[in-house]
Amino acid sequence: MDVKLIKNFFSWTIWLILLILWNYIYPEASPLEDVLVGIALAMLLRVLQRSLLN
Repeated sequence: MDVKLIKNFFSWTIWLILLILWNYIYPEASPLEDVLVGIALAMLLRVLQRSLLN
C-alpha cells in the first residue's frame, strides 16, 4: 500500500477523533460552532500535511 495514502488516512482519522472529542467536551455548542471547529481542524490538518508529512 502507498505510504502517502496511509499517512493521509491516519491524518484524517486524527481529525475525526478531534472532532468527536470536541463534540463530547462541548455538547452545548451550537451547530454553527461545530461546523466552524470542523473547518478549522480541517484547515490545520491541511497545513500540517503540507509541512510535516511531505
